[in-house]
Amino acid sequence: MSFHASLDGRTVLVTGASKGLGAFFAERLAASGGRVAVAARHRGDCEEVCARIRAAGGTTMAISLDVTSAASVEAAVATVKGAWGRLDVLVNNAGVTATTPLLDQDEAEWDRILDTNLKGAFLVGQAAARAMAADGAGGAIVNVASILGHRVAGQVAAYSASKAALVQLTKSMALEWARHKIRANALCPGYVETDLNRDFFESEAGAALVRRIPYRRLGRLADLEGPLLFLCSDASAYVTGTSLVVDGGHLVSSL
Repeated sequence: MSFHASLDGRTVLVTGASKGLGAFFAERLAASGGRVAVAARHRGDCEEVCARIRAAGGTTMAISLDVTSAASVEAAVATVKGAWGRLDVLVNNAGVTATTPLLDQDEAEWDRILDTNLKGAFLVGQAAARAMAADGAGGAIVNVASILGHRVAGQVAAYSASKAALVQLTKSMALEWARHKIRANALCPGYVETDLNRDFFESEAGAALVRRIPYRRLGRLADLEGPLLFLCSDASAYVTGTSLVVDGGHLVSSL
């Protein structure tokens, strides 16, 4: 079988897609032929992403979505199916973090991170899988985890715990939903340069972190495009339950 990473004719839902990685994912999936629903809490920000997709000739819609609310999730999936008749691909990207020493972390902050990163992925994944199973055509779910789901760093305990649990949840999804022809995989980026973290990585502490990456550079958004398209498309038709790490060798660097 030839390698085919096109999403022509596929309907895609991307959560946390109003900015950052999610916006990049939405734009690249649309450029690959997918009809992309751009979903996040603030619909206005999603509309800006949709405008760029339309300007590039893509098909898209903006959806207001709170991944921690089952009612909001069900409404979002129903909106996608109502507009386009089906849901083929879910990219579970919504996530939050905080930098707090574990001794100082309060319950509210812990709950906010776990509710978004783990409960949210469960709720959206379940709703999407139910829609895919009902259609009978199967689909692909990509849970955006992190190398911190495999290795810890200081002062991000809640985030690391949520991403480690998401990796395990991905395996459970893969096991239980294979009978419905639904594939579930985790995409685990390393440190990727964005507008939000650029100043930190230009600091002495940031430069020290980069030196611990075997490639000696940060990841770029473009580094994630191929892995994402692989997991979302038929190019990975027999791949499920795996974690695809994209980190320049950071996980295998010496301690």
